[in-house]
Amino acid sequence: MRQPWQSGLLGKLFGIVAGTIVLILGLMFSVVLLAVLATLGLLAWGYFLWKTRKIRKQMSEAQQGGQVIEGEAVIVEEPGDRQHVLLNHPANRES
Repeated sequence: MRQPWQSGLLGKLFGIVAGTIVLILGLMFSVVLLAVLATLGLLAWGYFLWKTRKIRKQMSEAQQGGQVIEGEAVIVEEPGDRQHVLLNHPANRES
């Protein structure tokens, strides 16, 4: 014997209603999940800003001095490296 929800008009109507309900529930779940994640993200960002407020205040006070120190970096070779360079120097090569 065939069940009425397996095929026919009643089965198609049941499928449409069930599909619509599942779609609406999925949409509601995703909206709630998105709201919860956004709230948690904002709370985490606020906590981060709250914990770093002293550091940010110190950094802004240090910048108000207006003193910038600029310079250059120079590579200083070790004596052991210099010996290797002198061995490969063109003036020290045998002809």
